[in-house]
Amino acid sequence: MVDFESKPNYGVEDLRKLLHLLCSPEGCPWDSAQTHQSIRRNLLEEAYEAAEAIDSGDMAHLQEELGDVLMQVVFHSDMAERAGYFNLDDVADETCKKLVRRHPHVFGGQKANNSDESLVFWDQIKREEKSQNTVSETLESVAKSLPGLWRAEKIQKKAADAGFNVENASGALSSLREEFSELEAAISAGAGISEEIGDLIFSIVNVARFFDIDPETAVAKSCDKFTSRFKRLEALAFSQGKRIEDMSAADTDKLYRRAKSEG
Repeated sequence: MVDFESKPNYGVEDLRKLLHLLCSPEGCPWDSAQTHQSIRRNLLEEAYEAAEAIDSGDMAHLQEELGDVLMQVVFHSDMAERAGYFNLDDVADETCKKLVRRHPHVFGGQKANNSDESLVFWDQIKREEKSQNTVSETLESVAKSLPGLWRAEKIQKKAADAGFNVENASGALSSLREEFSELEAAISAGAGISEEIGDLIFSIVNVARFFDIDPETAVAKSCDKFTSRFKRLEALAFSQGKRIEDMSAADTDKLYRRAKSEG
């Protein structure tokens, strides 16, 4: 039997002990076999599930999902500690120091009159910490592991903050039309289509940015809308004694337009 005390309630230190035990030779074979890379996706998935719980407004669900995110942090920290790199306290220590450094308007003599000014302090200190002396370096620092739309948005914002920006939404729409024309030309030529599609999506993100629209959220809503309409389309097909798989493209398009008009 492993040595772990059963309690009616546990704290963060208990979670650390539990993960350490599970990853030990006496613990779980699966847990002890993991590496930072092997559970990398787990960390991302748990973060997205926590985000979905936030969107649902279900606080009990959010508590559960935040626990799963915390478990991943403790899991990675335990692996790093075993390898002699750092432990959970080191992670907390660095985070606390970073928060103090990047809030000079709270812990120092600076003053921020609003949230925008607070972000100016944060970004400026972050650039200094990362030794980012050029705008290009700040663009390169945007994590490549971010979802593409968020990465595009962050890169565009950093470039805009440095003064590289179209003047208004009309200018962004003009760039979008230009990219669409280039995509049409690439399709006609049968070459460079992937690159032009990427440029078109990048331009769409720029338009969204002018209206303070989160592109990932916008796409997620479109996915939900399409799924809802497709469900209605399929119901209409069933009501006619048909299956979508057996219908022509023209017939399914007609049903989709009807489903779309109904809401």
